[in-house]
Amino acid sequence: MSSENDLKGNMLQAMRRLASSVSVVSCAGDSERHAMAATSVTSLSMDPPSLLVCVNQSTAMHSALDEGADFCINILSLEQQEVSVACGGRLRGEDRFTVGNWVTTDRGLPYLSDAQSVLICAQDGHYDYGTHTIFIGRIKEIRNSDDVNPLVYVDGHYTTTAVSVEA
Repeated sequence: MSSENDLKGNMLQAMRRLASSVSVVSCAGDSERHAMAATSVTSLSMDPPSLLVCVNQSTAMHSALDEGADFCINILSLEQQEVSVACGGRLRGEDRFTVGNWVTTDRGLPYLSDAQSVLICAQDGHYDYGTHTIFIGRIKEIRNSDDVNPLVYVDGHYTTTAVSVEA
């Protein structure tokens, strides 16, 4: 049986092997805009169209989401690595919006106009678990680009997908 510290260390190593598409979660709340790079975004249901995102409770964005702020999921393309780096910790607060082509929805939500896909969500619940909160977003609008060239994060590095193989 592994000790708790062994489990944590092994889990971190296992998660480094899980290739994930990179997204930036964005919202407006607390009278300021927030943006955060995230790889823990996943679809939840097609009926109703919804997704979930996991946010560490220590982040600045968490308080806005915890108060019920709606949010956008910006699925990044390979060319948007600098946006991921900026929103992943290099920059703070409003400075994160100096990198990338940010615009605002009619509802005041910031989003990246050139993201591969933008999913505009109304928050539809949340669940605290350990150090994180799982936020559910009911999708209200989707904006897809024509290109499919995702930014992928695996083993501490950015990459993209290889030539597609018929599934």
